[in-house]
Amino acid sequence: DDYAMMREVLTRRFARMMKEPDEETRPDLVIIDGGKGQLSAALQVFADLGLDPQAEGIAVIGVAKGRRETESGERRVDRTMGATGEQVVMPGREPFLLGPRDPALFYLQRVRDEAHRFAIGAHRAKRAKTISANPVDDIPGVGPGRKRALLNHFGSAKAIARAKPEDLAAVEGVSEALAQRIYDFFHGG
Repeated sequence: DDYAMMREVLTRRFARMMKEPDEETRPDLVIIDGGKGQLSAALQVFADLGLDPQAEGIAVIGVAKGRRETESGERRVDRTMGATGEQVVMPGREPFLLGPRDPALFYLQRVRDEAHRFAIGAHRAKRAKTISANPVDDIPGVGPGRKRALLNHFGSAKAIARAKPEDLAAVEGVSEALAQRIYDFFHGG
């Protein structure tokens, strides 16, 4: 849900700004990737936080593919602007199109591309961390060597979790006390 993700990001960012006001980190411009709907959702976040972007000197704009309504009421990309035409939406103003050769368009595209690159990189890093996370890492007294020995012996963290204390103690480097601690860790003991 793009709207929910956008609301979450904006809420976190601007709630933090309100708690810890800092002119150095306060933005002058917030660019929303989307049109009227996304801009309205962003402005609602500001309202929910009791923040008036205009009074704070923060411009909020939405940037979307240039679209217009067809005779049937369907919204389509406006081909008269070329493949790269973008529509800029601002509160209280009519949307306007930036032509395909407009320097402002090139700038906004670079900002958007950098934001996408950053978001994709952060998402990949988070996913890689989640994939490599292992509950065995959280057991006190089990370092990398014992973790390796346990995984080599049992094959997976799930198998370690199902093992009885005596089976755990059979692994080289795992004492009876540590075996019980591992068992208790997985069984809420």
